[in-house]
Amino acid sequence: MSRPGDSVDPLFLTFQSALAGRYSIDRELGRGGMGIVYLAREVHLDRSVAIKLLPPERAAETPLRQRFLREARLAAGLSHPNIIPIHAVEDAGGFVFYVMAYVDGETLAERVRQRGPLPASEAARILREVAWALASAHAQGLVHRDVKPDNILIERSSGRVLVTDFGIAAAAGDAGDGISGTPEFMSPEQALGGQIDARSDLYGLGATAFFALSGRLPFEGGSTTEVLARQVTEPPPALASLGLAVPRKLALLVDRCLAKPPDHRPASAQALAEQLGLALEQRRELPAALRAFVKRYGRLDGGGTLVALFLLLSGSVTIAAIFGATAGFATLLLGVTVAPFAYLVSAARRLSLLGFTHQDLDPAFKGEIEQAREELTVEHRSGPSAAERYLPLVMKLSGTVAGLSILGLIFGRGAIFQAAASTIGLSLGTTMIVAVTYLALAQRRRDVDTEFWAGLWMGRIGKLVFGVARKLLGNRAIAPAMTHRATELSLGMAAGQLFESLPKESRQALGDLPALLRRLEADAQSLRARYDELQEVLGDGGDAAATAEYADLRAARDAVHTRLGDAVGALETIRLNLLRLHAGSVTVAGLTTHLGLAAAVSDDVERLIAAQEEVEQLVRFPRPMPATPV
Repeated sequence: MSRPGDSVDPLFLTFQSALAGRYSIDRELGRGGMGIVYLAREVHLDRSVAIKLLPPERAAETPLRQRFLREARLAAGLSHPNIIPIHAVEDAGGFVFYVMAYVDGETLAERVRQRGPLPASEAARILREVAWALASAHAQGLVHRDVKPDNILIERSSGRVLVTDFGIAAAAGDAGDGISGTPEFMSPEQALGGQIDARSDLYGLGATAFFALSGRLPFEGGSTTEVLARQVTEPPPALASLGLAVPRKLALLVDRCLAKPPDHRPASAQALAEQLGLALEQRRELPAALRAFVKRYGRLDGGGTLVALFLLLSGSVTIAAIFGATAGFATLLLGVTVAPFAYLVSAARRLSLLGFTHQDLDPAFKGEIEQAREELTVEHRSGPSAAERYLPLVMKLSGTVAGLSILGLIFGRGAIFQAAASTIGLSLGTTMIVAVTYLALAQRRRDVDTEFWAGLWMGRIGKLVFGVARKLLGNRAIAPAMTHRATELSLGMAAGQLFESLPKESRQALGDLPALLRRLEADAQSLRARYDELQEVLGDGGDAAATAEYADLRAARDAVHTRLGDAVGALETIRLNLLRLHAGSVTVAGLTTHLGLAAAVSDDVERLIAAQEEVEQLVRFPRPMPATPV
């Protein structure tokens, strides 16, 4: 309520007088070119409502007054959980206004400005609910024409998303009364004053998504004319090019919504909502054993490690005092190498007994890193600090000095030995302090811990550890793993196990067969990812995907599909021939011929992948874009 001493808007007084007994106005919530919004109480139902009033000077213009009422009545016919309901539309007492439900919350624009860009999962959820609302309106022939963050409300209590302000909405296909909308979120066809349809709203939603995920607008300028010109003529920056922690599927959807030609955008708001749902659900739930391994059992960073390290240092010092510095140093060296390796082998052995393999770790670590990155970017979105850039140099320098000092400790005598001992202590102390500081700074933006263990397990050490663990298992029965593997991984794993069970002479005669299996697995996975990308675009293109304009995409998809079959077929052939070799129905010499053919398949696949550098552009925009929309 207005307080004594506050300046009172004369319009507030006259409008409240006209509504007395029906609505009690509390305060003004905001205003724009097409209206003033007030918070009020509806007297008879005793509920909070928002009232949007067409300013009297604009209501005096008959065409504008009629348009406001027509569009408000169209919007009042909408009924959807994600659309603000309109209770009444009135033209009385010289005032033109409509009454809608009041939502206690904040706009998407306010949330981004106050807290920064949204995490990808939250943004995808919000955008999907907006797409549902737009799909409902489009099904009734109504286009919003002003989709933007300020018109998207997030309810404070539930997090529910509601679309508001259909105040400039029009029937689909209308050219409208001139250019209406907000320049920064206006589609090219809308900026040109041409015919619009539901896909124009998808462009506005794409610009809204760009803002929500990055905190910036896709197009900015010094004037409205400049912004509109850029909307019409310039391609938007790819969301992925901004270095944000946004899943590729979600970034691709945003890019497609911002395509200049309407037929390059998603086919409908409902199709977009479905794709956003897939983006939300794309990470399969990992089995509990893999989650536990990635987060705990596959690491040496728990309390037990600290206790073991303390005992090792104490034991090394004791041994050095009794048997000399060389014995103490040897004990320390063995303790920091053999003991950790033994623990890692034990962890790999336990996981192998559950039916998991080294290949299963890659998606597990990637999923954990992606989830951590998404969470950390909520608070820390800036790049590396100056300290993060220079501290690694200090660590390298200290490490080099420590290494030289160790040589002096081993080979030096007298004063040199004493100097080396002092220097190594100082250098190692400095290195540890600098390393801890660097990791603490980097950990604010990245899950450095998980990245380290992912690199260790997926590198040569991890492969060696799993190889040793597999040998220790011998012929022990292994439980079937409760996890999904792509066909190429299952075939490669089966072929690898068959190879390992061959006599030594046969393994030597077959050369580096495991390396060929890994090549074919990697080739098949790359092809599968590319095929999925192309199929998504063609599948979401609707009837347009059958036109000649999509011919390049269809040809690329078919070529990838053929090569995927070839790569998986080569793996299958190797597996079957290894089975025949075990059965004695084929010789090693006969098998090497098939290996040569499989290597040729891998070469062809890699040439195809290298030749498809334009796939990313094809996926974003299925055909060349004209300078202006048709």
